[in-house]
Amino acid sequence: MKIKMNDNVLIIAGKDRGKTGKVMRILSKDDKVVIEKLNMRTKHVRKTQTRPGSKITFEAPMPASNVMVVCPQCKKSTRVGYIKLESGKKQRICKKCKESLDKTVTTKK
Repeated sequence: MKIKMNDNVLIIAGKDRGKTGKVMRILSKDDKVVIEKLNMRTKHVRKTQTRPGSKITFEAPMPASNVMVVCPQCKKSTRVGYIKLESGKKQRICKKCKESLDKTVTTKK
């Protein structure tokens, strides 16, 4: 999956289209992401003998295909590309400005 935790993303489909937010969780098995304070759902919890009934609001997962990564340098939503570094690691880049989307990779000496 090309989306990572703490990425800023733009929602391109669904009821929250056009809003941006930070990725809180990634469900790679289902190819879904959870975005902070977006795609909110309400769940009704039945009362029990120990607690009263209530309504809980939570962020529901949404398909990863409905979001695009926002580049931190050019501040535009973009597709993600990869380049291979001299160390052999892959690094994500913005397809528009060719800048890195990842934090700088430091090697321990």
